[in-house]
Amino acid sequence: MPTGPSILLVDDEERFRQNLKKMLTAHGLTVTAVGSGDQALAELAKQPYDVMLLDMRMPGLSGLETLAILKKDYPETEVIVLTGHASVDAAAEIIRLGGFEFLLKPCPLEEIIAKIESAYERKLARQERPG
Repeated sequence: MPTGPSILLVDDEERFRQNLKKMLTAHGLTVTAVGSGDQALAELAKQPYDVMLLDMRMPGLSGLETLAILKKDYPETEVIVLTGHASVDAAAEIIRLGGFEFLLKPCPLEEIIAKIESAYERKLARQERPG
């Protein structure tokens, strides 16, 4: 039984998604990968995830639209946004919507893993606090 965070990876780029999933899994993390915001929300309806790695630019629901819905319906999931298109406005909006972190692609694997661990620790600390 896994003891670390369950991770939902959401990115429309098949090669990036599969490569990152393989690398994270090789580091002992439990990862489910989907290709769209709609698929991510469907997956969250089936089971909870601790941390989501979310791409910003995707067909259908954008990363920001997915984040807004996710934080309304599944506020306990921490979200790390991965994007190849950075802007100060986008970063500010991600934080306003409740995103945990904003990382620019390409990002070193060690940095992604460190952010996942930090997001998971934040989630656990929030769960331990009395209501």
